[in-house]
Amino acid sequence: MKRICIVSQHYPPEKSGNASRIYDTAVHLARLGLDVTVLAPHPTFPTGSFPRVWKRSDVQEVDGVRVVRLWTWQPVSGDPGFASRMAYYLLFPLHAALWLFLARNRFDAVVTSAPPLFTGIPGYVLKRTTRVTWILDIRDLWIDASISLGFLREGSIYERMSRQFEQACLARADLVGVTTEELGRRISSRYRVTAPMELMPNGVNTDFFRPANNEKKKQIIYAGNVGHAQDLDKVALAVKSMNGTYNLKLLIVGDGDTREYLKQLAKSENITDSVIFTGILPREEIPLLLSESLIGVAPLKRLDNLEYAAPTKAYEYMACGIPFVGCGSGEIARLAEKSGAGVIAENTPEAIAATLSSLLDDPERMEEMGRRGRAYVAEHYDRRSIALKLKQHIERMTWTGP
Repeated sequence: MKRICIVSQHYPPEKSGNASRIYDTAVHLARLGLDVTVLAPHPTFPTGSFPRVWKRSDVQEVDGVRVVRLWTWQPVSGDPGFASRMAYYLLFPLHAALWLFLARNRFDAVVTSAPPLFTGIPGYVLKRTTRVTWILDIRDLWIDASISLGFLREGSIYERMSRQFEQACLARADLVGVTTEELGRRISSRYRVTAPMELMPNGVNTDFFRPANNEKKKQIIYAGNVGHAQDLDKVALAVKSMNGTYNLKLLIVGDGDTREYLKQLAKSENITDSVIFTGILPREEIPLLLSESLIGVAPLKRLDNLEYAAPTKAYEYMACGIPFVGCGSGEIARLAEKSGAGVIAENTPEAIAATLSSLLDDPERMEEMGRRGRAYVAEHYDRRSIALKLKQHIERMTWTGP
């Protein structure tokens, strides 16, 4: 039996898209016959929503997966400052690197999932000191996104050091996994990549996210990280402009850095009755909330450095049989076109309102888009199929012959 360790900054009970993706991947790999260990911090994200834990480590067996929780700095603010954020991102992978070095003969392969960038540290350390197979799983252009969103200054020593480290990781890894073809192209254009690069989409658990036979409510929904990369303020203002006609509610399910700002916006615009913040909900409740909504929204900011992104939430909307309205360009636009399940709007309240209205005025079109979306993700983005592909890569790279 092959033994694999997955290093991830996020894991349930955290509710982020990456936490659920790593959970589904780990569980599917275990069910496919691998011995799976996940290294993750004590639950922290969204920051400020979990109590601090000072225990050095904690080990649990969850759904056939050994989950090892390691201590890291846990910010208590919902929007932590730079120093607190970086301590959270850096201390965990350093702790994971030490843990893995001490257990270096235990695993055949290590998968490190980024972002953040620094989860590559334990993989890099292990690759320099052992013969373990290292799969570098890249979900995001974290450095570029940090610059676009104002967290990192272009040309700064922090950017240069981060890029040097990313290049070092790409030069050492045995396999590089990317979520989209555009992400792979951008990595290859900036860095020297010697390892094979494979498409490993975010995907969706189509058994868990599926249409429910329930009555629709007059609501649209956003379910995911309430962060800086999303133009949720423009969606809220779009809903305000529509409510003389549609009496529509916007359900924002989740938490993140910009939630408080959005709540203040809703208050100042007198739309607190129309924009509902549920906070983080149990994962089991999300499929029903999606199914009873009319439309899902995925409003990425229109930034060049986000064009590679295909948000997990869009797959989840499609799996539950509802159409989505997206913003942004690149992969999300290609997903909308190829699936026939989404429409892309410009990043203005007026354009978003017009796009939502055109769908709401055509129920038959929405129903057909929902059917197409469900069929498309079931064929192309089911997480069990993605995990099976990863298992095959692991077995091929770690095969030692008869």
